[in-house]
Amino acid sequence: MSARLGAEMLGSFWLVFGGCGTAVLGAYFLAPDNEAVNLGVGHLGVSIAFGLTVLTGIYALGAVSGGHFNPAVTFGLALGKRFPWKDVVPYWIVQIIGATIGGAVLLVVANGIPGFSASESGFATNGYDDLSPGGYSLLACAVIEVVLTAMFLYVILGATDARAPIGFAGVAIGLALTLIHLISIPVTNTSVNPARSLGVAWFAGSDALSQVWLFLLAPLVGGAIAGLTYALVTGVDREGVEVTGDVEAE
Repeated sequence: MSARLGAEMLGSFWLVFGGCGTAVLGAYFLAPDNEAVNLGVGHLGVSIAFGLTVLTGIYALGAVSGGHFNPAVTFGLALGKRFPWKDVVPYWIVQIIGATIGGAVLLVVANGIPGFSASESGFATNGYDDLSPGGYSLLACAVIEVVLTAMFLYVILGATDARAPIGFAGVAIGLALTLIHLISIPVTNTSVNPARSLGVAWFAGSDALSQVWLFLLAPLVGGAIAGLTYALVTGVDREGVEVTGDVEAE
């Protein structure tokens, strides 16, 4: 268990530092002379970065812990009878710790530029209404987070099904997360992961923290929907099967 929790903490750190780090440090990088020349990676680059963090994390650490790095994934897998309930809370704790360490290290790096402010920059936090990148309403943000988290879990459950091609789960999951970010960065700045949201919200001030509740709740609801309905949709009953890494045991 200690190895599994360590892997989940490291993977959650990598997801926040790699994905949110790209958003904070590289999305809108300006030329040294401060001319308005955008040399950054933009929304496309940030989307790819999040996909790459989960893809590389799964292949590096998935055999140890299952490569969740996301409380909503852990919750959905438990409801889908693919993960033991007794391990859910320990996974949640280390995922949040790892994400918070990722946010803290990112803050240290970002503060290397004089005048940087995590609260004024947004620090890759999620939000609705005034804190939504596109000004989207609470309802719109709630709906997109629930729907996209559910779809993310459907991809995970399908890609790791015993009937799926072996060895390609990480690719499918990473590309799914990339697509999710392409859709929803303008709406919520994309959460689908409570640990990712908390990992940076701690450092971005009271406004971000006042809205983070949505990005704790909505992904869990989306994960629950997928976990509870995957067997119904696919006709596969996974009861009695636990997945702790890449090895399934009856």
